[in-house]
Amino acid sequence: MLWRNLVVISLIALLAGCAGLTSRESIEGGGDPALWKAHKQQLTQLDGWEINGKVGIRAPKDSGSATLYWLQRQDYFDIRLSGPLGRGAARLTGRPGEVKLEAASRGTYTASSAEELLQDQLRLNLPVSHLLWWIRGLPAPDSKSRIKLDTDSYLAQLEQDGWQVDYLRYVDQAGFTLPERLKITGYDLQVTVVIKDWQPRQLGQQ
Repeated sequence: MLWRNLVVISLIALLAGCAGLTSRESIEGGGDPALWKAHKQQLTQLDGWEINGKVGIRAPKDSGSATLYWLQRQDYFDIRLSGPLGRGAARLTGRPGEVKLEAASRGTYTASSAEELLQDQLRLNLPVSHLLWWIRGLPAPDSKSRIKLDTDSYLAQLEQDGWQVDYLRYVDQAGFTLPERLKITGYDLQVTVVIKDWQPRQLGQQ
């Protein structure tokens, strides 16, 4: 019996050590980590939405604004920008590994990633794959992050892969607390997103 107890204790210690080693999230701020964990679990199940809003972009040599429409259906996305940086309308559609960009007066382009298309065709360095998570108020799960919680245990600030995301305002919609205004800064670029209409959907289990 003693031997069995020692084995169980050793396994628990090993698993606890592995959990600490594989943690990709460093938490700061005055929020409650337990409440943040519950909030994060709820938002992770949110795999569909429609967003209408505005995007403001400030870059060293070019700045401007655009209207934003974003349709998400699990791993499929349809992101439309009207008038980004004075370049006319642009539509980004697809899923991981297969993305298409339709740009006004420029034609249609395809690539394996949205980041590649935006950089090559619009000279925009935007982490679209991370935005899938950031727009919900979550850190992307595939890289390390440092987060600060506000007093309600929601994200106040996120630092990840050279980017800083400041969450300036939240809104309650259909049982979810979601970002309404956020600012993304990094690589000589500042992007402000203001969401005027959130329509969240829970389509299935991820």
